[in-house]
Amino acid sequence: MVSAVAAGRVVNPKMARSQILGGVVWGMGMALQEEAMLDHTLGRPMNHSLAEYHIPVNADIGDIDVLFVEENDEIVNALGSKGVGEIGIVGVPAAIANAIYHATGKRIREFPITLDKLL
Repeated sequence: MVSAVAAGRVVNPKMARSQILGGVVWGMGMALQEEAMLDHTLGRPMNHSLAEYHIPVNADIGDIDVLFVEENDEIVNALGSKGVGEIGIVGVPAAIANAIYHATGKRIREFPITLDKLL
């Protein structure tokens, strides 16, 4: 996966890259694994902990490239820098859903995307 981010002037490239990597991983989890399951009769969550709430682990993650698009945005602030805290997650679930659509011809509009939704 490749994530290209227009972050203005990147003050700390290593930290900014780590933030984007984390966001991409969470976006992958949102698209493919994470699901809050609710018992509708009792109105209680069925997956109370991370043991039952599946999130990505190292084995689930492939190669991720992070590119910072050079831009000079002095309107934002005096340094021309922007926050990169959550921007890494934003486009990932939609990109995965579109990749699945292009591969299968089936548009899935509900996360997580699971095999039963493709059949």
